[in-house]
Amino acid sequence: MQYDLIIRNGTVIDGSGMPRYRADIGIAAGKIASIGRLRDGAREVIDAEGHVVAPGIIDAHTHMDAQVFWDPLGTCSCWHGITTVVMGNCGFSLAPCGEKDKLLVMRNLERAEDIAPEAMEAGIKWAWTTFPEYLDAVERTPKGINYTAYIGHSALRTYVMGERAFSSEANEDDLQAMKREMRNAISAGAIGFTTSRTRNHQTPDGQPVASRLANWNEVRELVGVMGELNAGIFEIAGEDTGAEGPRVTDYLNRLKGIAVDTGVPVTFGMFSTRRAPDYWRQYFTLADETAALGGRMFIQVHSRALNVLLSFETVTPFDRLPVWREFRKLPLTEQEVRLRDPEMRRKLVEAARERRQGRPVGPEPRNANFKWLFPLDRPLPP
Repeated sequence: MQYDLIIRNGTVIDGSGMPRYRADIGIAAGKIASIGRLRDGAREVIDAEGHVVAPGIIDAHTHMDAQVFWDPLGTCSCWHGITTVVMGNCGFSLAPCGEKDKLLVMRNLERAEDIAPEAMEAGIKWAWTTFPEYLDAVERTPKGINYTAYIGHSALRTYVMGERAFSSEANEDDLQAMKREMRNAISAGAIGFTTSRTRNHQTPDGQPVASRLANWNEVRELVGVMGELNAGIFEIAGEDTGAEGPRVTDYLNRLKGIAVDTGVPVTFGMFSTRRAPDYWRQYFTLADETAALGGRMFIQVHSRALNVLLSFETVTPFDRLPVWREFRKLPLTEQEVRLRDPEMRRKLVEAARERRQGRPVGPEPRNANFKWLFPLDRPLPP
């Protein structure tokens, strides 16, 4: 057989759970035709000696809804074997929304996901109002990877309710209008609907993002649209990790009820933290209970601990503090000189240690815990 492409001598990790193995991969007409020791020829041969060959990975939780328009390669997802990214998570999408109201959806994204309005203003040519039109705009954009998108609850509310979305529950007319937009979005190719109820999602003025003003009936009715269409996934950013008591019990029961009653698959991210290392257990129990009742619930987890590499060349968690802000405006070489001054170092450390009130969101400075800051004293693997 003559192949279009053979990838030779690679180490195959196919995602099935089987151990890795060494093999050649033959591709014909855009599809994998053979895997094994291939002796036939090909128009093109890639020597993958020393490299892993794997299926493209799906990044199931991104916020590239705006970034796709100025960074079609999808960095940094594309650097890690990812060939498809999912946008619109946590109730945050850029549609439905007309250009004249774009500041409303930007308000939802700005603080919660640390996406500057200036970047969105400069990088987006707003060419849509409805969600299907947004999908068309993404489709027209040159891309290095594949993109798919949820319709976000916060955008849906602001489209229908305007400023009221940030302060009020929806009335019956609002709800019916949102359901119409949902049907249009899912029918046009949205992979589902997302919302947020976490206190970590706030606007720049400290108010809840629009989806957090919705009652559970509104959420259930919107998810029910997908049940009627027999299409779509429901993704939620839920209660804070470590939260306890009746509120969490009610939340878990609501999720289970939605999954069972609507038949729509439910998914969410699950974090394990030092503050609540066993918090995940109740959610895995919830998934088992939901499955036993005929519902579908899928928990997204991390394959390794979460950490952040910080440096004076990039960012630190203290850059927005007053003393640090002026210091960090200096060129890097000047920062190095100033750091040799014991008095300068004392001021920076004191500013970092000063207790801050309020709830930090996204990259905002936390009260410093130097026990969990470690110097990177050896180079990263090549």
